[in-house]
Amino acid sequence: MANAASGMAVHDDCKLRFQELKSKRSYRFIVFKIEEQQVVVDKLGEPTDSYDDFMASFPADECRYAVYDFDFTTDENCQKSKIFFVAWSPDTSRVRMKMVYASSKDRFKRELDGIQVELQATDPSEMSLDIVKARAL
Repeated sequence: MANAASGMAVHDDCKLRFQELKSKRSYRFIVFKIEEQQVVVDKLGEPTDSYDDFMASFPADECRYAVYDFDFTTDENCQKSKIFFVAWSPDTSRVRMKMVYASSKDRFKRELDGIQVELQATDPSEMSLDIVKARAL
């Protein structure tokens, strides 16, 4: 379960909740954090939660990973949805924390099968709704 490169484990609950988001659409988003050398679920967003609720889930000075189930309408008027992976690494977070999150990101992302778009953000403007919409199309 642990990753030799970063020593990071991924809690089974992370994968289970992600499957529920992906297949049952039980959640709008999931925020993950690294705690005691493993990735754990930090917050679950209700299916009715907005993108603003998602944005409000990130601490200003700590790194996080998150997935967001984004619904949108294409130019051809088709309803679609894409699962975004967000690596949140604010400039104000500790250097050690940024390093741990950066070195564990790819392995954690591989555990979550079905991610379609990845965003890296150091401040909220880098993951605004406009950017998400542009990346979804």
